[in-house]
Amino acid sequence: MREWSAWNLFYTYFDPIAFEIFGFKVHWYGLCYVGALLLALFIASFLLKRFKKRFNIESKYLESYFLWAELGVILGARIGYLFIYGDSMYYLMHPWQIFNPFNAQGEFVGISGFSYHGGVIGFLLATILFCVIKQQPILRYLDLATFSIPLAYVLGRIGNFLNHELFGRVIDSDSALAFLGVLVNGELRYPSQLFEAFLEGIVVFVLMAVAFRFCKKDGYLSVVYGLGYALARFVCEFFREADSQMGYYGSLGLSMGQILSIIMFVGAGILFFVIYTQTSPNPRRKQCKK
Repeated sequence: MREWSAWNLFYTYFDPIAFEIFGFKVHWYGLCYVGALLLALFIASFLLKRFKKRFNIESKYLESYFLWAELGVILGARIGYLFIYGDSMYYLMHPWQIFNPFNAQGEFVGISGFSYHGGVIGFLLATILFCVIKQQPILRYLDLATFSIPLAYVLGRIGNFLNHELFGRVIDSDSALAFLGVLVNGELRYPSQLFEAFLEGIVVFVLMAVAFRFCKKDGYLSVVYGLGYALARFVCEFFREADSQMGYYGSLGLSMGQILSIIMFVGAGILFFVIYTQTSPNPRRKQCKK
């Protein structure tokens, strides 16, 4: 019989609940999510101070913008999940259940089920609405936000891992990669959440940092983020278990996450084409060096 390492048995001894306050359970995921928000705001504040001429955004708008953006992310992620992965008809008939944290027995169970791609749509809509109302440059705000997201995203995926959710695909116990796996209900699975934290968070951030040095035109950083994240997510989906209610599609066996990533990649490509073909570039900025 195979001997499992302490890493393989991680879930058997790690409690996703960090602590309790008056009977209210605080999960590590929640702490990671709050930490991610604060980190994103800190990075954005640093970028505005360190590269003031580059972004040319008044700091007084930053906090209110992030409130708008976060509200858009939460609404978009939750509604997107329910309409992409859940029973959309039920929630259309019972919209008050979308953010109901209690089960049928009246027990507090929290709110689970958020879609990253739905969050992106909510974020974009919130950014556009904010910038139109405040008369601010949309692409510049998108650049600031997308540069602030990747490292914060790392905390979010670590939170998924600690919360025992979004498991990876099953690994054969005799595989050379078995040492990477974590036992979940007796099955050895890839820690795909951590793969995503690395590729979609750290690697994308490095890509953004390189792009920041060479791409000066408003909107190009957003394009790099869209292309980079879509590619990283597409790769990570090969190690992540598809949602049971969705499965895999087509002869290539693509997951819904991969299909949405393809759409995101195309959308970023269209944004690049629109920016590139603009006839009146910002006179204060150099265009992306070739």
